[in-house]
Amino acid sequence: MPEIEIMSPAGSFESLMAAIQGGAGSVYFGAGQLNMRARSSSNFSPDDIRQITEICRKNEVKSYLTLNTIIYDNELRMMREMVDLAKESGVSAIIASDLSVIEYARKKGVEIHISTQCNITNIEAVRFYARYADVMVLARELNISQMEAITGAIREQNITGPSGKQVQIEVFIHGALCMAVSGKCYISLDNFNASANRGACQQPCRRAYEVKDKDHQIELEIDNKYIMSPKDLMTLPIIDRLLDAGVTVLKIEGRGRSAEYVKTVTRTYHEAVEAWKNKQFTREKVNSWTHEVDKVYNRGFWGGYYLGEKTGEWSERYGSQATQKKVYVGKVVNFFSKLNVAEIKVESHSLNVGDNILVIGPTTGAYEATLNELRVELNPVTKSSKGENCSIAVTGTLRRGDKVYLLVDAGHPLFQVQTEKA
Repeated sequence: MPEIEIMSPAGSFESLMAAIQGGAGSVYFGAGQLNMRARSSSNFSPDDIRQITEICRKNEVKSYLTLNTIIYDNELRMMREMVDLAKESGVSAIIASDLSVIEYARKKGVEIHISTQCNITNIEAVRFYARYADVMVLARELNISQMEAITGAIREQNITGPSGKQVQIEVFIHGALCMAVSGKCYISLDNFNASANRGACQQPCRRAYEVKDKDHQIELEIDNKYIMSPKDLMTLPIIDRLLDAGVTVLKIEGRGRSAEYVKTVTRTYHEAVEAWKNKQFTREKVNSWTHEVDKVYNRGFWGGYYLGEKTGEWSERYGSQATQKKVYVGKVVNFFSKLNVAEIKVESHSLNVGDNILVIGPTTGAYEATLNELRVELNPVTKSSKGENCSIAVTGTLRRGDKVYLLVDAGHPLFQVQTEKA
């Protein structure tokens, strides 16, 4: 049985740790200006690369640096410096689409993975890129039969990459889908002079639109206002078919998402892969996994083009449709490791016995728990109010400064008062 790798997104140290906690086999991340999330708030600096790779090595997780934008002449020096830094830091591979990056990384002996921006749709493209890369992601517009034909041809023709091993095929399994072909979009550039292909997408496609004839103001009837915003990809119901088709690297989208998103989605797909390996993949488990990913950021779900659909399913409203939200409560001010007890400063709302909480921190990752006991000044209480310090028993290690959130249903009154963008 081939080794299956779940590749998770990391846009922060919190998400990096959450991916590891969720069971990722690898993480991919951007640093600096030459990646597709360069203008996002969730982006590392080049100075972070060494620390990221050290964390990954310690946890036996592969690290992939994205250098996947188009590159201009005046950026070649910057690009080479990033590749050199990646090599020095021990990055497992670089994800790239521009030939300047691919050629230089090969020259420096850095493993290369071919990005979705290369839009690989056939075996000849695989054969071409195999001179550079051991792993390549297929275009998201292919169906499972087309994927299976490509993986079958790789085996039959023994198409190998630079390592001498057969090329591995990677596909996206979960997360945001773009209306454009494999991410090549120019709407943001046209409307805002901010290119999606340079990591600066302003996401005009996610907005609501009305379609009218300019001269006569005749309005076309459309399904809903979000005519360019697809629902998110979710492949849990068909993950067994993707694996049966010979795909070995499963990529989760979401470098701009929160730590709990990364942990929940990674853990859920990890469980699904293990179930497939053990021949225990059932519809009942699929329903349970789907319920879990429903809780975190999503625009609604569909199966993408993998089952042969020709058009997308469009979002019903702007933003997340997650069934669970987080509400900021306070922060950890002390942690007693010998007792496994954390002291929390309650800064807003209150904490109650029975509440579900989420604790997020750059080393802690994402820790979830149900409060079975609360203490204020060592005395057991059922509620800790705003302004108080309370103590809770935990099963993991928390750190000072970690942020504490309540996890509530999306319709909960607290969520109407204060929410944090996922």
